[in-house]
Amino acid sequence: MQVTGYAPREVSDLRGRPGEPLVLRYAPDAAVLVGGVPGSGKSTLLRRWAAPATLVDPRTTRLACQARMPARLPYPVYRPAVRLLHFLRTRAAFHRPGPLLVHDCGSRWWMRRALAHWARRSGRELHVVLLAVRPAEALAGQHARARTAAPRTFRLHVRRTARLLAALERRGRTAFPGARSVLLADAASRERLAGIRFGD
Repeated sequence: MQVTGYAPREVSDLRGRPGEPLVLRYAPDAAVLVGGVPGSGKSTLLRRWAAPATLVDPRTTRLACQARMPARLPYPVYRPAVRLLHFLRTRAAFHRPGPLLVHDCGSRWWMRRALAHWARRSGRELHVVLLAVRPAEALAGQHARARTAAPRTFRLHVRRTARLLAALERRGRTAFPGARSVLLADAASRERLAGIRFGD
């Protein structure tokens, strides 16, 4: 099967566009945010890529914290500490050499601004791969992985992501501060994203 190298520019919308598998190509020290609502397929995509890059994943932080907490302590009690630690780990990762993959929903405006700031300070290009799947498909993805977000949290992510998509359609990549490119993929075109490469 033929695989095509593809370097996204501006806003690249693959939704509803079947085609050959693609290997995304970015600069050697680029930071790539893989975003989308819970259940959209971010983790699955990152596992498929198996890229030689530093990966910042909130699940890794959560599991590390859970291992240190008493089993009887419910997660909501220390969730704020996990989120703060993940934020700090993400910031620190921008100061390491080499390419960077950031697993984040991408729907929070303050986190988008923080990522843009860290990328600028570290001299990196910031790129975005946003999995814009339908809410029903994302819910099915949550059930398939046996990890479901709270209904209120999920609805909040869906609303924020819808606002971001609308802003991208109106204003282009400037709707995502500091991003050199934003690639949009739905559930079907997500399967075309066969790999990722960092280099010239």
